[in-house]
Amino acid sequence: MKRLALFRHAKSDWNDARLRDFDRPLNQRGRTGAALMGLHIRDYGVDWQRIIASPAVRVTQTIELGSEAAGHTPPVIWDRRIYLASSPTLMELLREQDEQADAIIMVGHNPGLEDLIFDLVPDDGKSPLRDEVEDKFPTAAFAVLELAIDAWSEIDDGCARLVHLMRPRDLDARLGPSLED
Repeated sequence: MKRLALFRHAKSDWNDARLRDFDRPLNQRGRTGAALMGLHIRDYGVDWQRIIASPAVRVTQTIELGSEAAGHTPPVIWDRRIYLASSPTLMELLREQDEQADAIIMVGHNPGLEDLIFDLVPDDGKSPLRDEVEDKFPTAAFAVLELAIDAWSEIDDGCARLVHLMRPRDLDARLGPSLED
C-alpha cells in the first residue's frame, strides 16, 4: 500500500492585479491557515517521506509556513508540471515516483487535485469524505488517500480510499468562508 496526501495551497492574495497568477502570494488568512495545517499534518502521524509541489509562490509559501509550524520538512521536489495540472498529468507525475517513498504529499492547485481525488476514489457511495470533496475542496484542504498498489507506477483510476479530510475551518472556524471572499 502507498499513501498519498493532497494538500491544496492556502488562500492567496488577489490585491495586486499586476502579478501573474503564478506569482500571487498568500494573504493573511492563507498564512494563518498554512501554519495551522502544517501542525495538523505533523500531528496526523504519518512519516511523509517526500513532498512534490508546484513552484508557484502561493504553494512555496504554504509549504514554508506549514513546515515552520510543524518543525519539519520532508525533501521537496519542485515540478512545474503540477502548476494548474489536470488529473491525468498529476497521475502521470505520480507514476514517475521511485518506490523508496511509501508516503508522498503532493501540494498544488484546483481543479487538478480535486479531480485527482475523483479519479482515484471510486464513486460507489461508500465514501462520505469523497462526497464532501464533491461539495468543495477549499484552499489549504488536506486529504489522505490509501492506494491499493505496491508501486507508484501502478496508480490508476479507482485504486484508492479517501481516509482523511481536513480543512482549516475544521480546526478554526475563523478560517472558514466569509462574505468578503
